[in-house]
Amino acid sequence: MPRTRDTSERRQQISAMVRQRGSVQVAPLARQFGVSMQTIRKDLLFLGQLGITERSYGGAILASAVNVTSEPALDAKRAVHTDEKARIGALAAAMVASGDSIVLDSGTTALQIARHLPDDEEITVVTNDFDILAALTQKNRLNVVMLGGALRRKNMAFYGAQTMRALDDLHVDKLFLGVDGFDVERGITTHYEPEAMLNRKMVEAARQVIVVTDGSKFGQVCLHRIINLDGVDDLVTDGDTLPEGIRAAADRFGFRIHCPN
Repeated sequence: MPRTRDTSERRQQISAMVRQRGSVQVAPLARQFGVSMQTIRKDLLFLGQLGITERSYGGAILASAVNVTSEPALDAKRAVHTDEKARIGALAAAMVASGDSIVLDSGTTALQIARHLPDDEEITVVTNDFDILAALTQKNRLNVVMLGGALRRKNMAFYGAQTMRALDDLHVDKLFLGVDGFDVERGITTHYEPEAMLNRKMVEAARQVIVVTDGSKFGQVCLHRIINLDGVDDLVTDGDTLPEGIRAAADRFGFRIHCPN
């Protein structure tokens, strides 16, 4: 196998290997990926912090109680839970007041928010998502700020150093954060490391963090943590599939839950 220098890609591959084999060893992984054993130990420590692996002599074993999800294709995301996402989008959009500046994270749920936003010249919307940009251009009065960067075609959103720098001088009222995983103990997670890094930057820029997700994401854990639940101010979700433990988590971590009627 060629040398794998990309940290996110290597950790994704190691995660897949340990799930398939049940265990991995440091020395063979270092040879396989062309990196040092210290680098592999850091990878396994990172996976262990997510609950994916447990340390063993010379390597790690699968922590079988945790289900780490893989990233579905964009077309698949668009095709599932469409009614729930539309209701969530309408409710979240109603939380935006005239005069607000907001960030819409990439994703199909955030796209529904964009479609339901009022066409108000006093609202400013910041996004890194190509499809959201296209939806916002149908509204003639909204102020739109597009974060540049390198286009990731897998989810049609922009990432990278340029995207991160564009957020440095921004301060917004609300962030609407889509998620791939929402777990009470492991927090808000996503599949793609640059997305996690950008999302954390968005959190820093926002006065209020509003997580938007349908119920299929509850209990899911992905490779890269964005924030813990104590960093969430509000959760907008479909009440039909709200696990009992989520309400307990809201009391524990202090976030508010909003569900469509």
